[in-house]
Amino acid sequence: MNASPRAFVTIEENLCHHKFFEQYNFLKVFLFHCFNLYCYFCTNRSVELKKLYKLILRSYLGPLVLTFFIALFILVMQFLWKYIDDLVGKGLQWQVVAELLFYASTTFVPLALPLAILLSSLMTFGNLGERYELVAIKSAGISLRTVMKPLIVLSVFISIFAFFFSNNVLPITNLKFKAILYDVRQQKLAINIREGVFYNGIDGYVMRIGKKEDDGITIRDVMIYDHSSRMGNSNVTHADWGIMKQSKDGELLELTLYDGYNYDEKMDSRNALGRPFQRTFFAEQYRKFDLSDFKMLRTNEELFRNHYQMLNLEQLRLAGDSLRNNLKDHYRNVRQTVAQSFPFNQNLDSASIILNGVVPKVRLHLPVLDSLNGSQLIQAYETAITTTRNTRSNVEFSKADIEARLLLIRKHEVEYHRKFTLSIACLVLFFIGAPLGAIIRKGGLGLPLVISVVFFVIYHVISMTGEKSVRAGQMDAFPGMWLSSIILLPLGLLLTIKATSDSPIFDPDVWKRIVTGRFLRNRQQ
Repeated sequence: MNASPRAFVTIEENLCHHKFFEQYNFLKVFLFHCFNLYCYFCTNRSVELKKLYKLILRSYLGPLVLTFFIALFILVMQFLWKYIDDLVGKGLQWQVVAELLFYASTTFVPLALPLAILLSSLMTFGNLGERYELVAIKSAGISLRTVMKPLIVLSVFISIFAFFFSNNVLPITNLKFKAILYDVRQQKLAINIREGVFYNGIDGYVMRIGKKEDDGITIRDVMIYDHSSRMGNSNVTHADWGIMKQSKDGELLELTLYDGYNYDEKMDSRNALGRPFQRTFFAEQYRKFDLSDFKMLRTNEELFRNHYQMLNLEQLRLAGDSLRNNLKDHYRNVRQTVAQSFPFNQNLDSASIILNGVVPKVRLHLPVLDSLNGSQLIQAYETAITTTRNTRSNVEFSKADIEARLLLIRKHEVEYHRKFTLSIACLVLFFIGAPLGAIIRKGGLGLPLVISVVFFVIYHVISMTGEKSVRAGQMDAFPGMWLSSIILLPLGLLLTIKATSDSPIFDPDVWKRIVTGRFLRNRQQ
């Protein structure tokens, strides 16, 4: 069949402008895509498949980018809500806040990217099914597997990018994020002296201001308690009014006080009864207070570099091997310490001989005890008990230390496998979202969003359960960290098979007929 593409386009235009199709827009869209696909199939299939792939990719990339940034924004807002008390009221510069939010957003990519892939794939195929474009594509002889090919290739590239991101970029951003978050949390609250409230934010001083004028620098009824000598309220300054300013570099608070007096009660530890009292009047007095503690200081990032979240695959492997070797040496040292405290343990072990399946009770006899008198024997027993208690304490301490070392090793193993699970999660959730969208045939942000959140919550709960089990030592690192992928990958393959075979698994009419039929059969019986 040699059909002209232009002829088909002309037929399309004539039909699509008919009054009947103007009333029923979905038929117009349906016929439009049917004519296009039929024309492509009859003229040049390989070239037109490329155009179809471009259409699918354009339909997918828009929701992918949109949902990714929406998910990232929600996670950043959750981060702000969690650390709002550590950020508000500290006078942080906007550059510091912007830097903190930027590094925080990069650390949320492992959560936002799989959710975006799941939601965007479900929306894309849901929109295609809702607008009957999938029906038109299948009517042209193109299977759903063929339609999914470009998105599968794109998901593979996204998975590779996710792996390189988690291995090369994420350790660096984690390092900078943890360092700046630590500095922000250690930062003191910005100086805020309110009217009629005692302010003790400046070390060694308590200050109260009765009233602030509208100009922002004139203060009245000023009272300052000097606690720098650690002698209580022995030194008090009171002034009728004054001028309060900060130095240009922000490291000093400068007070110029007028018409006031100082109260100074001399504390003499050598003479408890004699405590001289001194009062000094002044017309003008200059006071300055150090505000260097209110200035944010940046911690050296090298202090956080050895944390397991700041390491790539090779560094995690080397760190894990080093920790295991240190653990073996620690085991050896504990055994040697116990053996030195109780050298006769080896004799007890060698005396346990199994005869006919029964372990005989061995009574240790030491001839040296026969030569001791009563007091010496009691002292020997007390020494043995003390040694046993000390050894028991050392063993318990060593046990806690070994458990902490094992926990650190398991954390390194968890982080090692996390580098791979992020990339695999992108593929697994794509194979769940794409066939689900083709089955339910609903686009937009309504039903697809609900289904995506449900599946993502299931995936996240399974992942967290496996991770916590690995950290607790209840599971090995490989099955624990891959538990969510092991469970959801067969589900994704099953949904893909059902979608490609046009199975009515989510058709409400089919389920209604099944339930109604069973109900009628039960009544007839």
